[in-house]
Amino acid sequence: MSALTEHVEIDWVRDILMDPEVGHQAAADDLIFNGIDTSETAVRRWRKANGYKKAILVEPGKEPKRLNTLPEEGTAEAVAENEALRERVDALTADNRRLFQNYSKAKARGDEYIQAVYQAARDAAQFVGQTPVAPPKADRRTKAAEVALWHLTDWQGGKKTLTYDRTIMRTRVMRYVEKAHEITDIQRADHPVRKGVLLFTGDMVEGVSIFPGQVWELDGTLYEQMFDVSDLMLWTIRQALQIYEEVEVVAEYGNHGRLGKKSDGIKASDNVDRMVYNIVRERLADEERLTKFQTSGDWYQHFTIGNYRAMAIHGDEIKSFGGNIPAYGILRKANQWASGVLPAFKDLYIGHYHQSMQLQLANGGSVFMTGSPESDNIYAHEFVAATGDPSQRLHFIHPEKGRVTSEHRIWL
Repeated sequence: MSALTEHVEIDWVRDILMDPEVGHQAAADDLIFNGIDTSETAVRRWRKANGYKKAILVEPGKEPKRLNTLPEEGTAEAVAENEALRERVDALTADNRRLFQNYSKAKARGDEYIQAVYQAARDAAQFVGQTPVAPPKADRRTKAAEVALWHLTDWQGGKKTLTYDRTIMRTRVMRYVEKAHEITDIQRADHPVRKGVLLFTGDMVEGVSIFPGQVWELDGTLYEQMFDVSDLMLWTIRQALQIYEEVEVVAEYGNHGRLGKKSDGIKASDNVDRMVYNIVRERLADEERLTKFQTSGDWYQHFTIGNYRAMAIHGDEIKSFGGNIPAYGILRKANQWASGVLPAFKDLYIGHYHQSMQLQLANGGSVFMTGSPESDNIYAHEFVAATGDPSQRLHFIHPEKGRVTSEHRIWL
């Protein structure tokens, strides 16, 4: 018996399976994300055996192709059957119109909600003044300088476990900054490190409706998550401005910032992580030494540090199966992206999996997977049967040679 058939009596599983507006692959993705070991083929077979009917949204004013009229020489039984089928088509057309209208109304409500949240974030940012950070003492040495790269990801602000909440998140991030400063000073004993690049790769907030039962694992509302995480991110960047003469930020969003379910029709890029980034960027608008704050609605961020070219994704773009980290899938996708599908890059940085790992690419570069400050994730214990110690990543980059010269996993 497959894992899918073992769970079909659960209400939320059956709701996903029977949702007429969710395709086979999307339903499989939702089930896999929520701990059900299945596939698109299994979903398709179950739906076929259980009377699933897919909704076809038809825009008002556009009619589906109607059945051909009967041939001139038809029997009375055929005429009656054709009339019944035509009545069925008319009924389906009416249903489609109704579904399309409901979808349009829901999408409009979602768009209004998203714009309201963005406006609230902008308004909040405008009323919080910040005194520019005093720069560190300038390093006048002529020796080739390196650049510090902080990879910060998957803070899951608002997550509640036995050993993690918003207070512990703040403590661990502060610990990371302290250790990054210490290691930077060790590097400076040999050569200048004047610049820092802070890379955020999403799931900075926990979200509130990402999976069933999430409400019982929360340490704050979405409002509290948004502003707690933006405050901590703001503090982190300001600390970096005290350590480095110049700072850049690159920020990609994650799946936990998603608004609503995948089937709600809201774009993935309308995301709470992006709202947090926007709050922080506007509150740091007067920092002249913050020379770049790169973020967008794209699913990846391409960035350079001198001759070093890298790409960052969150990581949910590569699906896992049966709770396993898809190392083969990550390598296959990364090698394809590096072959010219996307702008050229040497290394790929990802989060999402709450594990620390390095994989070798065909171009000689690496996939650097970075952990999370979170601990005691129930999903990781029960479904993945694995957990990673709380950690983040720190690299030092030689901008002229275009490569990583030093790698550090910062245990928190």
